Amino acid sequence: MVNIRQADVSDLVEMQRCNLWCLPENYQMKYFFYHLLSWPQLLWVAEDHDGSVVGYVLAKMEEDETRLPPHGHITSLAVLRTHRKRGIATALMRRSRAEMEEVFGAEYVSLHVRKSNRAAFHLYAETLKYEIHDVERGYYADGEDAYDMRCNFKKKEKGSDDGVESATKAVEKISVS
Repeated sequence: MVNIRQADVSDLVEMQRCNLWCLPENYQMKYFFYHLLSWPQLLWVAEDHDGSVVGYVLAKMEEDETRLPPHGHITSLAVLRTHRKRGIATALMRRSRAEMEEVFGAEYVSLHVRKSNRAAFHLYAETLKYEIHDVERGYYADGEDAYDMRCNFKKKEKGSDDGVESATKAVEKISVS
């Protein structure tokens, strides 16, 4: 089993290790701390049966309060190669999204993804229903372009359930047989 839970300060070293193993874009520890101190509700980890972190989502709210409407941003998502294709990234993204919407009143979430990262693009576009908002030319340090993608949150009608809450609860524990 893999458990999805809110990250705490003791997870940051393993989150950074996962980032270094999985992604070409790496962050200094102070950046992980900054996210945890500013938006603790938005950082989630996937831990294996032995308690080791096998994936994480690092997210934040838009810092410029003049940029309305309020929205979140996925800074980084990573799952160790040994644990991919098990729904872990989807579960992490859905947990962070639910908190953005419920705690911070976000109306949408944005992220950047390399144009060449077909697996991540498929996850965002097909599974999580993000749409391309723009293309950021030369966004990455190596000069590669990025898709600027967004996922709008549907405003719930009183008494209705848009599925986020029930889907979120359903993915908190994931079988990884």
